[in-house]
Amino acid sequence: MDVTSGSAVVTGGASGLGLATARRLVAAGVPTVLLDLPASDGKAVAADLGARAHFTPADVTDPDAVAEAVAAAEALGPLRTLVHCAGRGGAMRVVDRDGEPGSLDLYESVVRVNLIGTFNVLRLAAARMARNEPVDGERGVCVLTASVAAWEGQIGQLPYASAKAGVVGLTLVAARDLAGKLIRVCTIAPGLFDTPILARLPQRVRDSLSTMAPHPRRFGVPDEYARLALHIIDNPMLNGETIRLDGAIRMQAR
Repeated sequence: MDVTSGSAVVTGGASGLGLATARRLVAAGVPTVLLDLPASDGKAVAADLGARAHFTPADVTDPDAVAEAVAAAEALGPLRTLVHCAGRGGAMRVVDRDGEPGSLDLYESVVRVNLIGTFNVLRLAAARMARNEPVDGERGVCVLTASVAAWEGQIGQLPYASAKAGVVGLTLVAARDLAGKLIRVCTIAPGLFDTPILARLPQRVRDSLSTMAPHPRRFGVPDEYARLALHIIDNPMLNGETIRLDGAIRMQAR
């Protein structure tokens, strides 16, 4: 799909993978709404990206706030592109070191943001896209974000891995569901990328993780994610697929 044929929404757009993607969309001439939390740097980031970038504060699990964001994008042009990068971590075990059961509240919170939030954004964006006039046989493209943790979650990643596995599971079904509306759905599953989530880890942990990928032996950079997202949007035969972007990494248990 011609990325310039309408507007875009990028969730998590104030930093990391989302910011890199928004930067490329804006550079391509696409009016882009950056959806991120009210406490994020979204307003300043949008101002830095230029006149085509617009910040709309929202929690991805909030139906009304997300609806406002997709409406804001549609006001700039037909909403044809969604790149959903927003998410959160949260470490826990089934049974903790003291023998206590893992926190149901934490599990539910992480799954709500990473999986329920994904579906909430997808359903609201797709409903807007379905109203579009087709361009080159398409009305829109949705790019979601999973993780290699969907297959190889490490000890402590229980809620995160569960949620990301859910995103992988919904990808093909959503693509089949939306095929009749001429909307494609794909998911990117990054490995270890140099994002704000990894930046919170101690340096010794970062140093250990950075060499786990066979090649290239480093963290991915957000722009490598953005380049793949834009290729998915551009290539009409990519649909219903989850693409690992990971330097051939296979995560160990710890």
